[in-house]
Amino acid sequence: MSQENVEIARHVFDALNRGDLSGAMGASATDFVFDFSRSISPERGIYEAQEIPGVIDAFIGPWESVRYEPEEFIEADDQVITPFKMHNRGRDGIEVQTRVAWVWEFRDGQVARITFFQNKREALDAVGLSE
Repeated sequence: MSQENVEIARHVFDALNRGDLSGAMGASATDFVFDFSRSISPERGIYEAQEIPGVIDAFIGPWESVRYEPEEFIEADDQVITPFKMHNRGRDGIEVQTRVAWVWEFRDGQVARITFFQNKREALDAVGLSE
């Protein structure tokens, strides 16, 4: 099942890069949760599916463009770890890149939870893996 989970994660990143939030959320379980509590952002918290549009708007709305660049997909049972680079471009042309990681938890072929981590090492530690 883990290769199928990787393909779902790829699909979600592709949809996010197209600005297709509905497509990105299409593989989410009805009780989906985005755990952003480990962020240093003012938007940190734990969000249910219906709250995601507001979180996305608050987080990326100020940017002219945002692009997600997954660096790898690490399979771990029913989880996938994706360290990725975010490319943000401001309205004045200022560009910012950040590296973070998500841990995806899957249930019955759907995304049940995504947990944000500040870096790959923290994400790997959370699932009992090491670099």
